[in-house]
Amino acid sequence: MTLLVISPDYASHLFPLATLATAWRDAGERVVVATGPATDAIVRQFGFEREYLQLGRGSNPGVIRAEDQPKGEDDALRGFFDATRRGAVETLLFQARARGDDLLWDPLNTARAVQDVVDRVRPDQVIVDHLAFSARLALVGGGVRHGDVVLGHPSALTVGDEVYGDPPAWPRAFHPDPAALAELRRVCEGVRDRFTADWNATLHALDPGAPASRDAFAETGDVLLLNYPGELHPPARTALLGPHAFLGSAVRDEAPDAEVDAWLAAGDEPVVYVSLGSFLSVRGDLLARIAEALRGLDVRVALAAGSTPVGELGPIPASWLVRAVLPQVTLLRHSALAVSHGGNNSVTEALTAGVPLLLVPLSTDQFAGAAALEDAGFGLTLDPNAASPAELRHAAAALLALEPDARARLDALAADLTERPGAQRARAAMLAGAGS
Repeated sequence: MTLLVISPDYASHLFPLATLATAWRDAGERVVVATGPATDAIVRQFGFEREYLQLGRGSNPGVIRAEDQPKGEDDALRGFFDATRRGAVETLLFQARARGDDLLWDPLNTARAVQDVVDRVRPDQVIVDHLAFSARLALVGGGVRHGDVVLGHPSALTVGDEVYGDPPAWPRAFHPDPAALAELRRVCEGVRDRFTADWNATLHALDPGAPASRDAFAETGDVLLLNYPGELHPPARTALLGPHAFLGSAVRDEAPDAEVDAWLAAGDEPVVYVSLGSFLSVRGDLLARIAEALRGLDVRVALAAGSTPVGELGPIPASWLVRAVLPQVTLLRHSALAVSHGGNNSVTEALTAGVPLLLVPLSTDQFAGAAALEDAGFGLTLDPNAASPAELRHAAAALLALEPDARARLDALAADLTERPGAQRARAAMLAGAGS
């Protein structure tokens, strides 16, 4: 059997998809990954074959810098970073207005390229990133059955009266102005309508007989796979999803890191892991406030600085470990707390390790994901642009002393996610769906 994995050229997308594909590899089957050149090292690290496929202008091998992006994409990235400093609704508005170019880049030519890859590889099964809309168009238009993997929070797939880009839930620390929220919804509805028109036009060119979509953001593949614990998803929303499988998490194995191993063995204080992900590590002002907050606690800190120069973080205690990139999965397995922007990889990997989260969400589905963690009692959320070091320190201290009932429920969830890995759940769902 041959599995084809289709991924944008971004490490944060490829890592979970490649992790899911290890279930096929470990079963002795062939795995081919179609993606761009920036993530070639990740494909090779997993031992998979690779097919060249460019699904967008941008790329991210692990830490993204605007100056490394193609012309046009660099300015768009700087605009996004600036928007995060103005606030949540401003960021969501910026992202909504850029959505067509971001998610449906050169759709017909890209779809043809995807179909060429399928013709060359001749896969028995295909899994594709839900946000790779041009690739999903190619598969739908070519009649290729596929697993549609929602890598982010499940709200990345709209249901009911939801509109993509307008969060269905907000954490308690956020109080968006009602007029601003109404404007966000209006803009998102316009984007949805234009995006759906472009989707339908491309789909018609690929398959003139295919039925038109009423909302392209609500379209799913033949097998819907959600990289998220079903235990945290509201039952009322789950009922609207249709046939699906919650994968729980896609936690990868990491190569040994001698420096990290030695650091972990060198002290007994609780470890706090800090990362704002590959994109949002550019927010050095926020990382500096987090560092100031944690300097006031009796903890050791492992901080992934990403694109922020270490000199912008303030004094670094001798007991801390600060690097541009750190092995997140390894450190989470030894951590008492994670401080994060709330990206779905960080959230699900922390939950698998039984680690509570202090979240400072900045964009997209991070707000809905943070609200879900608050509701479960597994995390606290602060506004990244307003939280003071004292407020961050207080929240971190509260989570380090997690309430016993929440601690027991988090441990039970971690045990389930560990015992039934997402890769096994994904392969089982795909095999079960192959004959449906």
